[in-house]
Order: sequence, then C-alpha cells, then structure tokens
Amino acid sequence: MRELMSVEEKILDRALYLIGKNKTMDVPVRAIAKEANVNVSAINYYFRSKEEMLKQVRQFYLTNTESVSLILNNKEYKDDEEKLILAANEIMEYMLRFPGVTVILRDALKNNENDEISRLIINENSNMHKKMEKTLEEITINNKMPLKHKMAIFMASITHTIENCDIMDFAKNIVDTRDERIKFIESIIKVLKAT
Repeated sequence: MRELMSVEEKILDRALYLIGKNKTMDVPVRAIAKEANVNVSAINYYFRSKEEMLKQVRQFYLTNTESVSLILNNKEYKDDEEKLILAANEIMEYMLRFPGVTVILRDALKNNENDEISRLIINENSNMHKKMEKTLEEITINNKMPLKHKMAIFMASITHTIENCDIMDFAKNIVDTRDERIKFIESIIKVLKAT
C-alpha cells in the first residue's frame, strides 16, 4: 500500500476512509476536511470541486488495487504461495485502513457505462481476481474442490475476518499485526491445499 506523500493524498486517504466507514460515496466535504485535519478551503484548493475530489478518490483506490496485482506479477518472490500470501495481506491491510471499500467497487459497477475511471476500477478488480484465482489454482492443484469454491472460501475468510473484527473477539487477534495476518493466510492456504 502506498504511503501518503502530500496534503492532497492525506485528503484522499481520509475521504476514502469516510466513504467506507459511512458506506456511501455521499460524504460531506466538511466531514472529510475535519477527518483530514485541514480547512474546507484546502479541499477546494487541491480539487476545485467535490466531484473532482471523488474522481481522485477513485483513482487513489485504483492505484492501491493495482498494488495487489503488482505483488502477484512480481517474479522476485520465491513461489506462487508467497505471492498469494503477500497479496492477501495487502488486501487485508487495505480493508483495515479503509473499512467497507466495497462501496467504491459497487459505485463503479453502477456507473461503469458512464465513467471511464469506473470501468478501470472494474477491469483492475477483475484482473486482480483472475490472477489470484490462477495463483490459488496452482497452489491447491491436489485439492479437487471446484476452483470457484476454493476462491470463495479464501476471499470470504479474508474479508469476513476484516469486516467483522470489531464485533468478533476471535478475529481481533488475527488482524492485529502483519505477522498474525500472514499466519492466518498461511492457515487458510494449508486447509485449501489438503486433499
């Protein structure tokens, strides 16, 4: 996940956080300014309008989604299992930082015919999913369970744990640290590799 480099990125980061937290794209500019610890005028200075800011938020989301694909394509990792573990951890970190990020994807699905960035978000998510699916298939080749089922179990394990860690005592310890998340992901893969 990218580190924030500027006030502009901090505003985008906090806007994306609030969109997820409120589960809507319709977050007031004042709330974003307060969360980013900037004046409303800073938002106007950097983005000129709320619509332009939301366009940039979606681009920020897209960039972070692309980072998962980069992990899956990286030839420096020792094998497919390491790539999948690191990619899944990246997804978990992203979901922790931006609760409910599916709001952005749902909005893109709703607007994909009218909006280029929405089409890019959908395409990148689809590409990422296909790469993860192919990698999971390679790792779990000995398990004869249908690939769709393996992928559903894998993704549900990750997303359910993150989305419910605040209400489920068992999940909190799983997501607290990178090491704990990695152990959890390795356990999921171990179960899926079993024949």
